[in-house]
Amino acid sequence: MAERRPMDLNGNHSIVTMFVLLGLSDERELQLILFPIFLGTYLVSLIWNLGLILLIRMDSHLHTPMYIFLSFLSFTDICYSSSISPRKLSDILKDEKMISFIAHSTQYFVVAWMGMAECCLLAAMAYDRCVAIGSSLQYSAIMAPGLCGKMVAEAYVTGFLSSLSQTVSCFNLNYCGPNIIQHFFCDLPQIISLSCSNPFIRKGILLEAIFIVFGSLLVILLSYGFIAASILIISSAKGSATAFNTCASQLAAVTLFFGTAFSVYMCPSSSHSMKQDKVLSVFYVILIPMLNPLMYSLRNTELKAALKKVIKRTTH
Repeated sequence: MAERRPMDLNGNHSIVTMFVLLGLSDERELQLILFPIFLGTYLVSLIWNLGLILLIRMDSHLHTPMYIFLSFLSFTDICYSSSISPRKLSDILKDEKMISFIAHSTQYFVVAWMGMAECCLLAAMAYDRCVAIGSSLQYSAIMAPGLCGKMVAEAYVTGFLSSLSQTVSCFNLNYCGPNIIQHFFCDLPQIISLSCSNPFIRKGILLEAIFIVFGSLLVILLSYGFIAASILIISSAKGSATAFNTCASQLAAVTLFFGTAFSVYMCPSSSHSMKQDKVLSVFYVILIPMLNPLMYSLRNTELKAALKKVIKRTTH
């Protein structure tokens, strides 16, 4: 099952060059049931996110920081799910789910890049809502197009550099066996657990990812703390409800994304099984990219109005 090079450079041990992704289940009947479900979920995610990007680009009224961030969030979700779903769908149809070392590292690089970028984008969106509610009169001056562009660029650059550093460090570790990954994609904890390198080095790689995730979460929590304080001092009930509605969708998206991710990565491994990890991973890797455009659109009157304009324009 494993392909190995005979010896490492020092001649000490064999080195793994192929990995095996076990997937969600080894039951053939269940795999055949899951295939159309995951295929449909992936296609719906692509259609909804692409549709949201096109809608924002087509309507000039939506060319504001909030919707610019939202369009890049949709782009990130497309890249995120596309780095995992096609491979996962093809693996369901295979008996041997082998993945090469290069393909393995490439998938992890893209997954980590988009995951870190999404954390930073959610933090930027929270800050945007904080300024919109807490400093509404200065909003246009503070959230100028230049600042918005810089925040988006910084989100992707931060994700890229972090992912590159993690990937290079992770795949420069020694992998001398076993080569079986108890997951359906190349996830950092499962990769590192297979390494026979120094545990201190392995923990250092994990800490880098945790630093960015917790840094983004801290910005989000501080932003929503200021938002809550601003809402409390609004005298009218209607004004408070309007202010809350502007950030309710993002609050739901943040709770789902970080809540499921933390339940997988921060809980001790002894307290829950690998099967539970896989189910939760399906939720934040596959379902959340599909749910995000829906959550942001359902209660958004501006998006609904823009969609009606597009439909009216195309039917006449």
